[in-house]
Amino acid sequence: MKVTCVVDDAVLPGSGLTSEHGLSILVEHAERRVLFDTGASGKILLKNLSRLGVDPESLSAVVLSHAHQDHTGGLAMLLERTPDVPVYAHPDLFTQRLSLRGTRLKDVSLPISRATMIIRVNLHLDSEPVEVIPKVWTTGSITERPDPEGRSERHFVRIQGHLAPDPYTDDISLALELDDGVALVCGCCHAGILNVIRHVDKVFGRPIRAIFGGLHLEEADEAYLGRVVEVLKEHGAPRLFACHCTGQKAVEFFKSALGEEAVVPFPAGASYSFEETADV
Repeated sequence: MKVTCVVDDAVLPGSGLTSEHGLSILVEHAERRVLFDTGASGKILLKNLSRLGVDPESLSAVVLSHAHQDHTGGLAMLLERTPDVPVYAHPDLFTQRLSLRGTRLKDVSLPISRATMIIRVNLHLDSEPVEVIPKVWTTGSITERPDPEGRSERHFVRIQGHLAPDPYTDDISLALELDDGVALVCGCCHAGILNVIRHVDKVFGRPIRAIFGGLHLEEADEAYLGRVVEVLKEHGAPRLFACHCTGQKAVEFFKSALGEEAVVPFPAGASYSFEETADV
């Protein structure tokens, strides 16, 4: 099982990849490839895949963590290269998403219409966990959310003509089955990292060995970060491969609490294999 960051806000020096505000992560297992999210633009996604030696036609599946365009913006160009690839997501993917920029609302929904997706794309929408390829699962809906979500006051949805705070019901992650547990791959963790961990515990019932991706902790206070550390320690302190929306303050807090080796930057170009030494 190998995990590689394809698109992120930062790049690994010397990798030759290009950064943008967005996320895309490649999971490889048993000669199959799953692309988790597609970054904010097809141009950068395809450039970075090419730089990594990955032909889009070699993808076994694409999984979308949620609808926001920094995670789905590259999908259209990707599908031009590999139109038959299965695309997995939550059924609430098509709810209109809006972001408040100053006094204006910007549409940050999935940049492909529902009709186009349903007619032209090999689309799989499911609120339950789905095994995308052997040992690579979607988490399904994170329905129980007693702990804080990865929320932004700028995010809204339009439902039946009315604005409401985005409930992030479409937010899902990946769970990778390992020999000794599971690894978690997150997009933005809008459902809240502690809620995601609780859900994975309940659904998969195996120790969490590593967490990759964006944890949406840029605006988290120290009390909440401390609670996250407590839960991580209860889970044996899984290694964190942090990127995108995790936030530098959270990264430094985790390093101080868990140790420098426990928190690894994971910019575009970085990879980790569970059979080999990390290459970051």
